Amino acid sequence: MWLREELLKSIWHAFTALDVDQRGKVSKSQLKVLSHSLCTVMKIPHDPVALEEHFKDDDKGPLSDQGYMPYLNRFILDKVREEFDVLEFNKMCWTLCYKKNICTKHLLISDDDAFKVWCIFNFLSEEKYPLVIITEEIEYFLHKLLEAMGSGWSEDKFSDYKLQLSKKKNCLTAWELIELVGMGYFSKGLNRQTLSMGITEVFQELILDVLKQGYMMKKGHKRKNWTERWFVLRPNSVSYYVCEDLVEKKGDIILDRSCCVESLPDKEGKKCLFIIKCTDKSFEISASDKKKRQEWIQAIQTCIQLLRLGLLSPHRESRLRRRELRQRQQVEEEDLAVRMKQLQLANDNKQRQLEAMRRKMEEAAARGAIEEQRRKKTQEDLQDRYRLDLEREKMVRQQMEEQMAQKSSELELYLQRVRELEAMYHRLEEALEDERQAKQDEEAMRKLQARLLEEEAAKRAELEHIHLQQQRALSQTEAEKQELVAERLAKERDLRAAMQQLDRLERERQGALEQYEEVSRKLERAANKTKTWKDKVAKHEGLVRLIQPGNKEPQRITNWGPASFTDAELDLRKKVWQERKNQGAQAQ
Repeated sequence: MWLREELLKSIWHAFTALDVDQRGKVSKSQLKVLSHSLCTVMKIPHDPVALEEHFKDDDKGPLSDQGYMPYLNRFILDKVREEFDVLEFNKMCWTLCYKKNICTKHLLISDDDAFKVWCIFNFLSEEKYPLVIITEEIEYFLHKLLEAMGSGWSEDKFSDYKLQLSKKKNCLTAWELIELVGMGYFSKGLNRQTLSMGITEVFQELILDVLKQGYMMKKGHKRKNWTERWFVLRPNSVSYYVCEDLVEKKGDIILDRSCCVESLPDKEGKKCLFIIKCTDKSFEISASDKKKRQEWIQAIQTCIQLLRLGLLSPHRESRLRRRELRQRQQVEEEDLAVRMKQLQLANDNKQRQLEAMRRKMEEAAARGAIEEQRRKKTQEDLQDRYRLDLEREKMVRQQMEEQMAQKSSELELYLQRVRELEAMYHRLEEALEDERQAKQDEEAMRKLQARLLEEEAAKRAELEHIHLQQQRALSQTEAEKQELVAERLAKERDLRAAMQQLDRLERERQGALEQYEEVSRKLERAANKTKTWKDKVAKHEGLVRLIQPGNKEPQRITNWGPASFTDAELDLRKKVWQERKNQGAQAQ
């Protein structure tokens, strides 16, 4: 499958050839003819209206390649679905452009060889427009060409040519490359036929993907006879022909990931055998010698390995790797240039810093000399001043000693007063501590009395609640008794009124008696319940004690009236509370 970029290169040459004024624009009529020719060669249905509709908003004149490229991709290249003759496609583009750019009469190569060099240029050129081929790819092509012609590579000659090429920005156009090959600069001493054969071999290898070719013997599948064939190895197939003119093809051996190639032992009088095993059949082939057999086996294994890895043909992979290597080298060179620039800037900064430091050191040395003179003068002045100060200091010291003796006696008196004040302070603290303890005890007694009053109020409320329950129970019992009396009177009246219903009334009387007995039991239970409450009330102390004649001892008076306990009981409660408090303090 041909890459779109390779097809665009040939179309670019044709578009450029139509640009007569070299303004970068071509008329619509010429583009229509070019588009029709492209569709015919590439076996695509041509739509003459598509160009007009695509450029209906641009009727101002000729069109540039930037405007034509979207139409080309959308309406032509995107519609390519089947294999077409790429050589015919290239021939058509070559026919449009070569006569306007080069004349081969003064060259050592024919028009057909120039076309092959032009195709090789499109294959090796950079994917940038306008198309050029750089020095590394020129060297690769010339090396291949000289190797195909059987001539040795001259590194010195190419180095001289690189110096000339550096004046042309280290690149050539397609027509300059054709002129370089046609002038025979690197093929001196070789005839035209040798040069033509070398160009053809490189063209077949790079453009037609012919990786290897030659005569070998093949065993037939039906008659099992051995026949000499011309084999041509491509990335995904091995084709065999009657002879090397490639006119009559006898078959193809399609290579895929499942294929394999192995050497075979000699048999049936044939030597140097190997076999290509495919999915549906196998092919036995005999090479002329062991070296040829090993070369063919290795070349076929390389193709199968590339198919398994899903890679392109070896030459396309090699071209891709060379481009990636150049890109990495370019990036490394740019990084190196940036680093060198940074280092140069850093070096310049260091030099400026060193120069500034040198100037600062000179200025510091000058200032140091001045400071040294000033320091000596100042030292002499200080010595005189210190001598005078020492004499004054001696006089001041004598006065200070006299004052210190006086101050010592005053200090003794002061310390004695401080000790007296400290003793007085300790006594004051003890008095304050006693007062604080008394306040705490008073607060504790106040809390105790408040809690006792709260308990008294709670017991009084409980007693009132019990009394209310007793009143409700008595009123309920009285109401039930009145209902029974009324019912009994009604039954007696019914008995006197209806003697003829004696049997029925007798049963009702029995039911009334049973209800009366049940009510009597309820009364009895209510009486027992009342008695039980009285017993419970009798067990309580304080306000819930049953009303009975009290003793003649004086009672404690509270905010609510006479208390429900005596002074003896209050003392007992205080004693119990004090013991609990002491136990809690010991536990802490």
